[in-house]
Amino acid sequence: MTIKVGDKLPNVTLTQATAEGPKPVSTEDFFKGKKVALFAVPGAFTPTCSAKHLPGFKQHSQDIKAKGVDVIACVSVNDAFVMRAWAEDQAIGEDIVMLADGGGAFTRAVGLELDASRFGMGNRSQRYSMIVDDGVVTELNVEEAGEFRVSSAEYLIAQL
Repeated sequence: MTIKVGDKLPNVTLTQATAEGPKPVSTEDFFKGKKVALFAVPGAFTPTCSAKHLPGFKQHSQDIKAKGVDVIACVSVNDAFVMRAWAEDQAIGEDIVMLADGGGAFTRAVGLELDASRFGMGNRSQRYSMIVDDGVVTELNVEEAGEFRVSSAEYLIAQL
């Protein structure tokens, strides 16, 4: 079952990509008491993710935070080392927290898996964005297959 507006996020352990190395973090702890703009991508270093999705959130990070968001986070079914390398490649700095869902546990728990086997990628995350307020989903924007519109930073800003 896919998560929906009004649902509490499941408690799953993700791995935060930090300058000091991978750091396990439970979703319960990460989202507690914060308003978080979370977006998910099918894969780090993939074309749309690297050319539009992540850069859009980087470009608009201050606008998003000015609308009351405490943290912007990107999640992908990649390991923390890949997420850190991607953040460095994209000059993300401290603007966006990079969360690795290495085994896809979070992605499965929220019901937003994507079978990208035909592209040689295996099970990944669908492309989406959401606003999570103290662990509860208040906005959810899931893309149709192959599209990039409703999960963009610009679309999310209009919802804040």
